[in-house]
Amino acid sequence: MTRLVPGLAVAALTLALPAVLDDSALTVYIFLGLAAMVTVGVSLLMGYAGQVSLGQGAFYAVGGYTAGILAVRGGPPLVGLLAAPLVAAAFAVVVGLPLLRLRGHHLAFATLAMQLILLSLAGRLSFTGGDIGLQGIPQLGAGPFELGGAVGYAYLTWAGVALVMLVTRNVIASRPGRALRALATSETAAASSGVPVGRYKLVVFALSAAFAGLAGGIYAFYAGYVAPSSFPVLLSIEYIVMAVVGGLGTVWGAVVGATAITLLVQALNLVGTAPGMPSYAPGVLSYAVYALVLIVVVLFLPQGLVPALTSRLRRGPSRSGR
Repeated sequence: MTRLVPGLAVAALTLALPAVLDDSALTVYIFLGLAAMVTVGVSLLMGYAGQVSLGQGAFYAVGGYTAGILAVRGGPPLVGLLAAPLVAAAFAVVVGLPLLRLRGHHLAFATLAMQLILLSLAGRLSFTGGDIGLQGIPQLGAGPFELGGAVGYAYLTWAGVALVMLVTRNVIASRPGRALRALATSETAAASSGVPVGRYKLVVFALSAAFAGLAGGIYAFYAGYVAPSSFPVLLSIEYIVMAVVGGLGTVWGAVVGATAITLLVQALNLVGTAPGMPSYAPGVLSYAVYALVLIVVVLFLPQGLVPALTSRLRRGPSRSGR
């Protein structure tokens, strides 16, 4: 019961915030939830499967374009949203079959190249809208019901976060989840123990892509517009930083990391866009702070914020009882 209290408190706060936030804060709240959705997949992929991907932004883009194209061409918006994670997962399977033969930084660079190629194609193909992008994406709805306003999208986004967290927790607690932990430690040892390494790596890669695709689909309907500029390479780096800061291989760590970095980015944007600041200030500040945050976390909190906090809380009672 004690373990349920923090989760229930977070759930209550999540449900209460949209009713009290203004439009500007609601936008940040929605983007925070979208980032958390993708980061949970990154944490699962890196923390349990031991695979480093710098291309999660590509799957986010696939989900956004899938939902946008289907909706703009007259398809039911709800079908577009449901198709977004499925198409992203299918795309991950196709590219994962050759890419997941690579390891370490080779895989990271390959997934980064995948995102660059995808964005280049999206900027040149006519059905994606080219560099201009897809405009006039309708509001998400089903039949007479239409999800209008930021409050509705806030609840939808955080319902998606809850779904992603639930699926991830069930995967981790299952027998394949234990096999994934063995895989992250040593692929050779896992394979010798009978773990189908290649299949598990591909499944987790596709699952993390599905999470990103779902977030991309929600983003497309909320923004009403998607273009290559909506999914910069820096986005994939942000997700890595969020997962590392929060704690790889932890569900709550992904949410905490996404929250911390999103709020930090918003603060940097306020500083960078202040009167007298040069136009390049927000980008430079972001890159500098990402590097600084990673250095600090790696040096002083190598396991991330959530594992460090959990470990400290567990040690607290034993010390006080002496």
